[in-house]
Amino acid sequence: MKKLFWIIGIPLIIAASFFAWSYIFKLNHKGEKRAQTSEVVRRDISSTVLATGIIKPQVGAEVKVGARVSGVVKKLQANIGDYVQAGQVIAELDHAEPQAKLNQNIAAMNKARADYEYAKLNLERQKSLLEQNYISQQQYDLAENSFKISEAQLQQAEANVEVTKVQLSYTTIYALTSGIISSVSTQEGETVLAGLSAPTFVNIIDLNRLEVQVYVDETDIGKVLIGQEATFTVDTYSDTDFKGKVTAIYPKAVIQDNVVNYIVVVEIENFQDKILRPEMTTTVTIYLESRKDVLTVPSRAITREKGERFVTVVEGGTRINKKIKTGWFDNSYTEVTEGVEAGEMILLPE
Repeated sequence: MKKLFWIIGIPLIIAASFFAWSYIFKLNHKGEKRAQTSEVVRRDISSTVLATGIIKPQVGAEVKVGARVSGVVKKLQANIGDYVQAGQVIAELDHAEPQAKLNQNIAAMNKARADYEYAKLNLERQKSLLEQNYISQQQYDLAENSFKISEAQLQQAEANVEVTKVQLSYTTIYALTSGIISSVSTQEGETVLAGLSAPTFVNIIDLNRLEVQVYVDETDIGKVLIGQEATFTVDTYSDTDFKGKVTAIYPKAVIQDNVVNYIVVVEIENFQDKILRPEMTTTVTIYLESRKDVLTVPSRAITREKGERFVTVVEGGTRINKKIKTGWFDNSYTEVTEGVEAGEMILLPE
């Protein structure tokens, strides 16, 4: 029995003691972690700005087509969602009244032309008689004045005909640009009245002339420049990256919920054979300037105090806070222009 105790019991006691001392050692050192460091190295960094935006029609891409004369809508050849070509007939107004005015003015023009021809012939006759001293100068002057009056009346009648022709042409409404009909605000049989502003029949949007208006935070707007490349995505085509380029920066801020943003216009360069529509929400990435072979430190190693930036440098086991000046940055690293040298080890926060 004693022999069995020495064979089995003693090893169990030793093992239990070993695990107990190991547990106590771990408790005494619990919470102690080895400090993480990173070396100051040179690398290439490129910064980006991530922002949200909205697709909008470019200036002139959305056209309101209306009537310039009053009348009854006789025929409406437009439905929401239809694609129309520039010059295509959208609607026709009842043209009976302007056609009657045109006929009336044509008749008046014909009468004025007959009076003109008679006055011209009479003037030539009076001139011949004056040369033969058969009439007085006064009689010739009266004939000449009559000719000039008839000539002016003919010109007025011809102008009236042209005006009524133009008004008659206004009864046919044409698409001024190619695009998709986004809204229709009238119907057949309705009477439209053209006053100071032309009543709108339809809205046409050219879906090939869209842009993205990006809301960039005031902290990033100073880095955005015209000509920078950008990509964006929309929810309906989440797996497609659309390419664009910054073409304008609005000088006036947009303030919402005490947040200051500036609108940056991104022109869409490639639609990727997809159909984009106004008011779609976009997630935009603007690619800023790239820096080559610059000193960098991890951005999370930088601390801020009273407007200054610091990193903790480890030298011979000693921790030293050094003030630095920073430049460009990307998602992980920040350029350091002054304060540290390549090869130095800096402390990273836990």
